[in-house]
Amino acid sequence: MKLSTKLPFLALLAILSFSCTTDSLEDEVQGEEFSLIILEDKSIEVEILDLINDHRLSKGLDPLLDMNIVKSVAYTHTDYMVDNNEVSHANFFKRSEYLKANAGASKVSENVAYGYSSAESVVNAWLKSEGHRATIEGDFTNFDISAEVNTEGKWYYTNIFIKK
Repeated sequence: MKLSTKLPFLALLAILSFSCTTDSLEDEVQGEEFSLIILEDKSIEVEILDLINDHRLSKGLDPLLDMNIVKSVAYTHTDYMVDNNEVSHANFFKRSEYLKANAGASKVSENVAYGYSSAESVVNAWLKSEGHRATIEGDFTNFDISAEVNTEGKWYYTNIFIKK
């Protein structure tokens, strides 16, 4: 197959593989409910948070602190994506408003991804994308992540950033 034939397919795959958003987007779909869920960190989640903070430090930025309520909201969305077998920012406005009301956030953003099998691969993909990198390097104070695997063994990720 020629490169010109593959290019539209590769562009679509890249768009669907990872995405980011800020709190300016409206809800796309209804369906997520929030409550504080205390979850044990998975090693891949800890690695992702460490890699992001290492990157921030290398740029002279302050490291971000993790936060249980942010993790709980991220988990709710990751679970939603797994259940619906799609990577999306559906209901982002609701997540943002919930974190503003319950975590003292003044600003909220998120990066989502699908299919990456290691912390390094998902963080590298986000850093290669201008929009995702801007979120990672943004003016935030706290963050957390949820990484869940579906029945086919594919990983879904929701990384939420807030400024308090």
